[in-house]
Amino acid sequence: MYVVEVYAAVRQFVFNDGKSRREAARVFGLSRETVSKMCRFSMPPGYVRQRPAEKPKLGPLIPVIDAILAADRTAPVKQRHTAKRIFERLRAEHGFAGGYTVVKDHVRIERARGRETFVPLAHPPGHAQVDFGEAVGVIGGVRQKVHFFCMDLPQSDACFVKAYPGETTEAFLDGHVSAFEFFGGVPLSILYDNLKIAVAKICGDGKRERTRAFTELVSHYLFKDRFGRPGKGNDKGKVEGLVKHARANFMTPVPIAPSYEAFNATLCERCLDRQSQRAGRHAETIGERLAADTAIIRTLPATRLEPCEKRAARVSSTALVRYRGNDYSTPTSFGFQEVLVKGFVEEVVILCRGEEIARHGRSYGQGVFVYDPLHYLALIEMKPNALDQAAALQGWDLPEGFQHIRHLLEARMGNRGKREFIQILRLMEAAPKEVVAEAVNDAIRLGAIGFDAVKQIVLARIEKRPARLDLAAYPYLPQTSVRTTSAADYAVLVSGSLA
Repeated sequence: MYVVEVYAAVRQFVFNDGKSRREAARVFGLSRETVSKMCRFSMPPGYVRQRPAEKPKLGPLIPVIDAILAADRTAPVKQRHTAKRIFERLRAEHGFAGGYTVVKDHVRIERARGRETFVPLAHPPGHAQVDFGEAVGVIGGVRQKVHFFCMDLPQSDACFVKAYPGETTEAFLDGHVSAFEFFGGVPLSILYDNLKIAVAKICGDGKRERTRAFTELVSHYLFKDRFGRPGKGNDKGKVEGLVKHARANFMTPVPIAPSYEAFNATLCERCLDRQSQRAGRHAETIGERLAADTAIIRTLPATRLEPCEKRAARVSSTALVRYRGNDYSTPTSFGFQEVLVKGFVEEVVILCRGEEIARHGRSYGQGVFVYDPLHYLALIEMKPNALDQAAALQGWDLPEGFQHIRHLLEARMGNRGKREFIQILRLMEAAPKEVVAEAVNDAIRLGAIGFDAVKQIVLARIEKRPARLDLAAYPYLPQTSVRTTSAADYAVLVSGSLA
């Protein structure tokens, strides 16, 4: 093949010097066809096939290869055919006598032809993308799967990441509320994939039927919701990249934290630190570019949305309410009542007719019974024989003084003593456990073993005054008798000491 310099010399000779192609062929020692080609092309065009190369051995089996590649599109990624595996199948199943290279080249071309191409997207300020990711972490000494919420502002590449025990409705809502507060405003629009937390149903015309919780979120913060095509992560490529970045940089090595609160504080610091860095080919830092986003996003509403899932429920005969596979207790007086359960990330709150009746720490297990022993004391007072078998009281961590005063009460009053002990426990419905525990110890020290005495001491401690106990209310206590001292008694003492 002739070098570019020869092409340039021949073209200069013909076009600029005005010589004929025949003379150029004679001067440069080339054929007239070569000179004509050099006049048509400014540089060597390379070898150009006039028609596709014939493949006598592979040609009849091309439909077989295409069928294998078509089936691979729906097969698991790790169980798709390699070119070598296709070659082996052609030889074993169809008696292919050709070489591996021709099969490999055909597979490469067909796969490249089937790959999707994309349009570069512009990202104006003030818009966001949201997604969830998964990682492994050690939280509170337990190795577990961590679900982390990600919000990305594509124009500036500013990010917010927060971790949760589960990818739940309340985590989805809390992530938005926390992200809005982190950025100091609400984006004009947010792009999502079709996660079930937000989309209840995709209709035939492409419209989405939103979930109630997501509708409340949009209505409260008034941003525009947008959705990508089902199964097309490239529609929200910025936040997909953020998920990978957060996993590789914020959660590698495996994070270890005493609690989710501490872990999220660390993630917040990492998001702030990232604003001093540069992303892509931009000359400005992420923080400098973030100014364009914050200048256009909407201000936060006056009230903060409650980031919780709301579910209607009914209290069972055992004063339990089921929420996400776990049972939470309520006061027994609300048995069989209709209630509203608010599931937060860290708490479960139960309301009846708008009034809060119970609040528990959230459990992410299955089949867990979450009790508050105080909820059952009023019923146990009417059924004192259930005191030792009540499931809600098993493992109740009470100070040692409670067990001591119970033994004293039952030793002196029998079943009535058990009932008074339950009444002492019920004092914790109105006073802190520490105050009642100190009152129990004071009653034992004073020898005033009874519910009334403990109650009076509790009231005195709350009101910050000395306790006034009327011992006439305790006829079973030993009575003291104080007599006037006589000289005869003194003489007895003196004579006893001399002896």
